[in-house]
Amino acid sequence: MEAKLRTGLWAALAMLASAPAAAADEVRYSTHIRPIFEQKCAPCHGGDAPELGEFNRDKERYQKIPQGPKMDTHAHLVHFTGWPDTGALMRRLDDGKGKKDGKPGNMHQYLGADDAERRANLALFRAWVGNWTLKRLPELTKEELAAIRVKY
Repeated sequence: MEAKLRTGLWAALAMLASAPAAAADEVRYSTHIRPIFEQKCAPCHGGDAPELGEFNRDKERYQKIPQGPKMDTHAHLVHFTGWPDTGALMRRLDDGKGKKDGKPGNMHQYLGADDAERRANLALFRAWVGNWTLKRLPELTKEELAAIRVKY
């Protein structure tokens, strides 16, 4: 009994000691996602891009430019990740490997200059989002929606 208690205490101490390091390694918008966005996405989705409502009113014109809806802040990306346009970012950046048709999202190609860079950047986006889902509301459960993290 005493050996089990001692082992349990050591395990608990090890977890506590590693907790700050794990928290420091969390993928955050400000540290990890914003630099990728600024380099790869801002030319079409930056500060000069239209808000989603304006983009939707004249989608054909903006797509010819090409320019997408504004996504240059954490709040904008949360809009396209968590709510109200749940999963939109994930559907567009996804590599297609989990889909039946295997087709990547229409923005996947812009995540990097080659497959290795795209994989690395997609992995950061996936870690930032948490519950990487291609579902839309109302198919998404409350639990699945709550599992989307998108930390600043």
